[in-house]
Amino acid sequence: MNASAPSADSLRAALAGLLGGLPPHRTAQAVDRLIANYRGTTPTDAPVLRDRSDVAAYAAYRMPATFEAVRGALDALRDAAPDWEPRTHTDVGGGTGAASWAVAEAWGDAPPRTTVLDWAEPALALGRELAGGVLDAEWRRERIGGALRLADTDLVTVSYVLKELTEADRASLVTEAARAARAVVVVEPGTPDGYERIIAARTLLVDAGFAVAAPCPHSGACPIVPGTDWCHFSARVSRSSLHRQVKGGSLPYEDEKYAYVAATRFPVTPAAARIVRRPQIRKGLVQLELCDPGGLSRDTVTKRHGPLYKQARDAEWGDPWPPEADGS
Repeated sequence: MNASAPSADSLRAALAGLLGGLPPHRTAQAVDRLIANYRGTTPTDAPVLRDRSDVAAYAAYRMPATFEAVRGALDALRDAAPDWEPRTHTDVGGGTGAASWAVAEAWGDAPPRTTVLDWAEPALALGRELAGGVLDAEWRRERIGGALRLADTDLVTVSYVLKELTEADRASLVTEAARAARAVVVVEPGTPDGYERIIAARTLLVDAGFAVAAPCPHSGACPIVPGTDWCHFSARVSRSSLHRQVKGGSLPYEDEKYAYVAATRFPVTPAAARIVRRPQIRKGLVQLELCDPGGLSRDTVTKRHGPLYKQARDAEWGDPWPPEADGS
């Protein structure tokens, strides 16, 4: 891939170039406040990112993880609809543009024209700087909420936004995305409340006539009994030295937990089943926790299954199962 093409590596390089001269202690202080907002209750009457120091902290702290989570959701959408290519994309609440980078990389041979909408002008400004000549994007200030109206587009992404809205505004936003788009991808933190917001969005999309492309192998009700568990996945995030400096710690990676739904107005072939927990590898066997059209189940794959056993050992949390059903 060309070094200037959208990718996780080029995003990290852009972040390092833009943020490398900032005082680490100021960025770290802003990160602490953002973590409190991220884990707590965020006001819905003002942007979370208030000024450039906030935006710089957010970019260093959250962009790599948001990129990988959205990329995981987009990979699953592409598995279910391998021949579909969006020509236009609207990134709702896109902030500094992590989801837009992920979309551009996912369809790297012919990335769509993107419009990034956010109500925080400092976030849009920094996103525009980061994008440089890499992203084909327009950055536009809009209040993200129930009154937002979207131009018709192929793909709408709504990533890590719903928590900032009231329940009524969440419903209005998802309904508007369904009206405007051919495909909608919603990503939230992989927490119990993040999963609940995803389920609510999923229900609205299905009621609007969309088919669930991923992660679910069907468009029926989620088989998880409310309050007993939650569906979420994990994305491995490589951490640059800047990222480690801002977030603390020494590991070269972290795991981002996320929940998502990808749904479309056009026909898709969802996975026959989805691996919904990290595979448990034991001597001579692999245990897979699955969601399939019949509900939740467990599949034990042993050496006697031949090639399927090696595929099970290589399988990852979030993958379709069996591999032949991937559709890619």
